[in-house]
Amino acid sequence: MSMFAGESREQLRQRYRDAWRKFAAQQPLEPLEAQLAAVIAEHPEYIAWLESGDAALLADFTPEGGRENPFLHMGLHLAIREQVATDRPTGISRVHRELTRRSESAHAAEHRMIEALAETLWEAQRSSSPPDEAAYLERLRRL
Repeated sequence: MSMFAGESREQLRQRYRDAWRKFAAQQPLEPLEAQLAAVIAEHPEYIAWLESGDAALLADFTPEGGRENPFLHMGLHLAIREQVATDRPTGISRVHRELTRRSESAHAAEHRMIEALAETLWEAQRSSSPPDEAAYLERLRRL
């Protein structure tokens, strides 16, 4: 996902909107656009909002506002999918398979995994250090 590096918040959000617009128009998608469109399609609650115009590019999502950040949520799905595809950290693919087996779908398993990833990233940001992969895997295994 290094393609996102260096992009502003609005540019990143525009990527989601553009991918969805192309998907909805049945236009050919680049591989990254296909991944974005797939995660959007699994979240129909975000579609009308994404199609609503520039409000989607400029909105702020603060804990005090009480609204989930759809871009963060979908980005965490993409991160988990990349981790599972590359089995990094080592063992996450096995954890995902087990959670999928016990859940109704791979998407539902990802929803269970998102909290552990978000907590791990928050801790890394707070301590100005790389994410602790061992602690992350342990959180996932406890699910």
